[in-house]
Amino acid sequence: MNLIIGILTVFVGTIGGYVLEGGHIQVLLNAAPLEIVIMGGTAVGGFIIANPAVVIRRTGRGCVLLLKKAKYSKASYIELLCMMYQVFKLAKTKGLLVLEQHIEHPHDSALFGQFPGFQSNHHATDFFCDYLRLVTLGSDKPYELEALMDEEIEVHHSEDAAMVGAVNSVADGMPAIGIVAAVLGVIHTMGSITEPPEVLGRLIGGALVGTFMGVWTAYGVIGPMATSMRQILEAEAKYFQCLKIGLLAHLQGFAPSISVEYARKTLLSEVRPTFIEVEEATSALPAPTA
Repeated sequence: MNLIIGILTVFVGTIGGYVLEGGHIQVLLNAAPLEIVIMGGTAVGGFIIANPAVVIRRTGRGCVLLLKKAKYSKASYIELLCMMYQVFKLAKTKGLLVLEQHIEHPHDSALFGQFPGFQSNHHATDFFCDYLRLVTLGSDKPYELEALMDEEIEVHHSEDAAMVGAVNSVADGMPAIGIVAAVLGVIHTMGSITEPPEVLGRLIGGALVGTFMGVWTAYGVIGPMATSMRQILEAEAKYFQCLKIGLLAHLQGFAPSISVEYARKTLLSEVRPTFIEVEEATSALPAPTA
């Protein structure tokens, strides 16, 4: 929704101001379609040349995020904290080995089935269960697992950064691509130098539309899209940071309620539940069973 509102605001503010100051909208309308073809084709071609197929696919999915509401809400994080509390409590009362059946088949697990939002998140369940599996196999040194978790999170961060960088590269290149379109317009104009002044004026105005559109789309649309995408991906990464901190606290021997509190503290303020909200939610959970 923000993307649509923002683009409409940019369009109305720019074009509306141009019309109100007496600008000739017909010149823009006549030149814009061809400029879009030239600039759009160049930008898309350069994007394909610059990025491997996997980044192109991920960038497409990343752009879709701009049209959706936030993936994780406060309710999502309350569910996540309750899930960790239930798992840690089960491990404390019945031992780590009882978790094996759940972490080997998390999408069929009755334990994780209590938390459908988490269970349907394949990336998150794999992350959580992989480290629980390592713990059950005997890798119980928190500092070693922390280093490994940081490395895995960094891999995902670099993949997200590649998407944002790809979009930013398009934004950085658009002003220059606009100049290319303008130069082509000037070449066309010079080929019509014998035309009367009113015709030459329209041709020159049309050529300058390329420069205008390059700068306008770079700083008014594509650049802000890259910034928004980065902020969305960074906010989503907190989900995994929360899992990491909760697991590490559990490995250090803290009670489930303390481990969950450590995890809660890592969340962004707009989605972070209060201590009381988490306590009420965990108190309402049924007793964990194997």
